[in-house]
Amino acid sequence: MDNNLLQWKSRGQSFLSRLRTWFNLLDATLLLSSDAEILKAHALLGSKERLNEKDEAAVNLSLSSFHPDSGAALPLIFRPPAYFPISGPLVIASLLPHSAVKPALFWQFLLQSYNAGFNHMNRNTSAEEVKKTSLKHLLLIAGTVSYTTSVGALPQILINRLRVRSPPLQMFCRSILPIPLSAALAFFSVLTIRTEETETGIQVFDYNGNPVGISKAAGEKAVWETGLSRAVLFGMTTAVPNLLVLLLQRTRFFQINSLLVAPCRHLSVALVFWLMIPVSFSFFSQVGTIKRESVEEELLAGAFGEELYYHRGL
Repeated sequence: MDNNLLQWKSRGQSFLSRLRTWFNLLDATLLLSSDAEILKAHALLGSKERLNEKDEAAVNLSLSSFHPDSGAALPLIFRPPAYFPISGPLVIASLLPHSAVKPALFWQFLLQSYNAGFNHMNRNTSAEEVKKTSLKHLLLIAGTVSYTTSVGALPQILINRLRVRSPPLQMFCRSILPIPLSAALAFFSVLTIRTEETETGIQVFDYNGNPVGISKAAGEKAVWETGLSRAVLFGMTTAVPNLLVLLLQRTRFFQINSLLVAPCRHLSVALVFWLMIPVSFSFFSQVGTIKRESVEEELLAGAFGEELYYHRGL
């Protein structure tokens, strides 16, 4: 088991411990480190039996920037600390009440493309068949981006094509419909981009970190857990600001100062998204567990203990 996974295994047992860890790992200053510094930090994790407080910076750098399956540093823009700085503005722009379809499609395309890339680069690549991206998988990614872009812009398409003028219907299309839509598309993106893990399986380990074999059941569990966490992230990011704006618009102050509604929407989207990223990343541990009886029969001979462990991905 990789040094990063051993670290997650030791510190990722409770939601609160994972949340504290993710708040440290999402520090944008970690993006300033070079690939050589990341590899050095990762090597340090395996060179000491017990790490002290002085080594905490190296631990954070390794956990935030090194992929435990590929054995290399993650591309800069797809590292977890880059997720909010890059996708935050795209989320805000995609949730704006656009007056035309083209701007809505444009911002949805950028957001869905980045999410697809992030899902792909942070997937589990422990199986040999998944290490290299095939042409079939590239086409699947392109199809996923195209589909999620079109469906993501569906509220604006409905307003324009059906010429919706009724305020209640416009409110439904702009404020209510995007909530389940955002959550469903985030889940769908993870499920399709990482479909190879459910088809070929991922590496599982025993309690001591020894590899047991490739399990499709563990791959399916890892993908579903990641999809659910991403659905919560985008569902909450859409729901809270939209509902807040609906409440604010009913107050006398914002009825008089209607120009303040838009800035409040943007700030609330940014704040909720920033808070929900570490929360959603912490829902499930990076080192997931699966019951021994849930894996394939051929793995049981080499499986010791009641539970097996796997790298969930992000």
